[in-house]
Amino acid sequence: MLTPAEELGLSGLSLASRLRQAFHRIPEPTLVELIQRIRTEAFKRHLIYLRDGTPEAIHVMPCPITALPDQLAYIHYVSLTIHNALKRLPELYMQDFAVREVLRLTPDEDKWLWDCWGPGQRENNPIFGRLDAMVDFISPMWKDTLRYVEPNMSGVGGLHLIPTSERIIEDVVLPAVRAQDGQLQLTLGQDIRELLMQEMLDHLQAIGRSGRNICFIDPKYAGSGPDEQEALAEYYHARYGIKIMHADPRELTLQNGEPCYEGTVVDVAYRDYSVLDLLAMEKEGVSVEPMRVLFKQNRMISSIAAELDQKSCWEVLTDPQFTQKYFSPDERQVFRRHILWTRIVSDRQTLLPVGRSGDLLEYIRGAHESLVMKPNRDYGGHGVLIGHLLTSQEWDAAVDKALKDPERWVVQQVAGIPVSEFPVLDADGKLHVEPFYTVMGFAPTKYGIAVLGRASQKQVVNVAQRGGMVALMMGRPPSRLIGPAN
Repeated sequence: MLTPAEELGLSGLSLASRLRQAFHRIPEPTLVELIQRIRTEAFKRHLIYLRDGTPEAIHVMPCPITALPDQLAYIHYVSLTIHNALKRLPELYMQDFAVREVLRLTPDEDKWLWDCWGPGQRENNPIFGRLDAMVDFISPMWKDTLRYVEPNMSGVGGLHLIPTSERIIEDVVLPAVRAQDGQLQLTLGQDIRELLMQEMLDHLQAIGRSGRNICFIDPKYAGSGPDEQEALAEYYHARYGIKIMHADPRELTLQNGEPCYEGTVVDVAYRDYSVLDLLAMEKEGVSVEPMRVLFKQNRMISSIAAELDQKSCWEVLTDPQFTQKYFSPDERQVFRRHILWTRIVSDRQTLLPVGRSGDLLEYIRGAHESLVMKPNRDYGGHGVLIGHLLTSQEWDAAVDKALKDPERWVVQQVAGIPVSEFPVLDADGKLHVEPFYTVMGFAPTKYGIAVLGRASQKQVVNVAQRGGMVALMMGRPPSRLIGPAN
């Protein structure tokens, strides 16, 4: 007898198979035209990544990935459980020296956290984050494939990229799919822009701000990275009539104690800046006091709690010395099942993935084919080392280097990365099919969950590493569809 979860996984497989059958019946000339239109629409809809100031269209996979509503409902529950645990980390950091050692901050960052964390943040702690994970929606054991890789608690990226890439696929590809199978109905998931806006409006109400002036604060003039904020501001202004500002921290001022941009008071801000970034700016002579005021007055999303955003957060959620003390049985069950074992690389005894305590360095060196090593606080896929792709000598050298690096590294269980095949055009415009690794990012709120799908031919899947976007769409199990997929 199959369990309900296994039956759901098989239904997911049937749905994905039906989509693939319909997709591959699209005539090749039509498919080539569709892929070319996707690229044209990416430029037209500002689906852009800036590399040294040069705009590149972000690659969008032409065939979506599918999931069932019940699968996304479970992932929402798991993601929200982890998300809410991460929101409690400032309290644990402040009361437990062992937690503080795992989530070590620089002295200046530590001072910002203590200065800006207070009763208001304890009562209303706005974190809008993304949890990166692997999941194979078409496996009968799909729940067991759901493994969370790392948190991103601030400046998550994709706010414009996700819904835009999904709507390009909905507009360009789905009509051709439905022409092959009229009974196949796919729908978009929740819009991450709407989830963020609801969080911001709720927070304005919670902190008693009567104004609704929202400011997006990011490296406005960096010339590299996703180019999203102006498009977001236009979307929100058109949809809600709310004044949306887009600023760099250098452009903020204090007027009568109020943070302002071009003379307009900022009621609440969404940031893509860390305190480390602000400290670097302050050393250059830039006044960051308006940012400090926004943090202290709890007018920043994500809050100062997001400064504990490190890959080593997973050590706090996978080490029984912390989980038994601070988390409920239901939370511990979620952590055990879905969070990858993770440890700061150091010379010590700890609980190992094999279920017993032992020497961490001895285990790391002996089990490197089942491990991944990463810089603890870097991002964008930089520096990730996959054990089974290295020789024992290369891995040992990397461990030695990590031990000496003051920035610290983490070691983590390796997770199986799902692989899907997508059609691509080569340099000559010819169509062929190639395999891509796929990774999901889940942005949970109490209102729902948005999904950021990414695909790459490298095992480190990241748009910054020239990965692409893949749309995730919901569908009904094929047993509820009428007629065969002929």
